[in-house]
Amino acid sequence: MGASGLAGDNASLSGLGGRYALALLDLADEKKQLDQVAEDLRGLKALLDESDDLRRLVRSPIFTRQQQAAAIGAVADRLGVCDLTRRFISVVAQNRRLFALDSMIDAYLAELARRRGEVQAQVTAARALSDAQLQKLDETLRGIVGGKVDIEVTVDPGLIGGLVVKVGSRMIDNSLRTKLQRLQLAMKGVG
Repeated sequence: MGASGLAGDNASLSGLGGRYALALLDLADEKKQLDQVAEDLRGLKALLDESDDLRRLVRSPIFTRQQQAAAIGAVADRLGVCDLTRRFISVVAQNRRLFALDSMIDAYLAELARRRGEVQAQVTAARALSDAQLQKLDETLRGIVGGKVDIEVTVDPGLIGGLVVKVGSRMIDNSLRTKLQRLQLAMKGVG
């Protein structure tokens, strides 16, 4: 591993989640499974985001090591993850570190993108974006950041319309909900 792979070189890789992510990244790179593991982790993260029960399982110290390992193993089976991802999740469960799984996933995906020269963008839309809209968004963001962009889209109908785009520490909120809130505040000042 070169100097650029040291955990201290990147703030997102410091701490428990970063150390596990780096270990997984190195193994996945060695086995030529970087993309497969990334896909598996995205699927697992989506399940963590959607399921209160799964979040409770990974965060609660009440469950035994065996209960957590069996349950997360069943989740891995359901997702159909590759053997490397399955073994990684098993080690995390056996080490009683499932509470940090979310940060491990984030750190893995962020470091993989960084190594590839990609910038991650979180986009929240009022409804699912079409392929044409995603392509236009990708082109626009590439022009702004000057490189490849990995776009993660979530849907929040509460936005009413428009988008909220977060790239690094920058956020552009062009949602209809926010525009209406600004208008409401401006109207309160009139009178």
